[in-house]
Amino acid sequence: MDLQEQLKKLFPDHEPSLEPEEIAHEEHILYIQKEPLLCKYEKRKGKPTTIISGYEGEENDFKLLAKDIKNKLAVGGTFKDNEIIIQGDYRDKIMKILQDKGFKTKRVGG
Repeated sequence: MDLQEQLKKLFPDHEPSLEPEEIAHEEHILYIQKEPLLCKYEKRKGKPTTIISGYEGEENDFKLLAKDIKNKLAVGGTFKDNEIIIQGDYRDKIMKILQDKGFKTKRVGG
């Protein structure tokens, strides 16, 4: 017995709608701040990392930004202590991605 038959037994008076449901998708707008995001390079446990900090908006916005950067660069990383930590030295590429989104960036260190 398939799912449709089971549902028909549970709800005999129900008539299924053949119209597709419309789901409204609102695109989330990131808070663009006036102060630049700091993009710095560090070695942690001997491995190169790029750290982005200085975001003043909501934490969820910063997490979405981290996810977007990781997806575009196809690299690993995390969001911890209000910083985005990306594995590898990708300062130039990250700064370009952030500038395309409307952020000001500042390169810190080497």
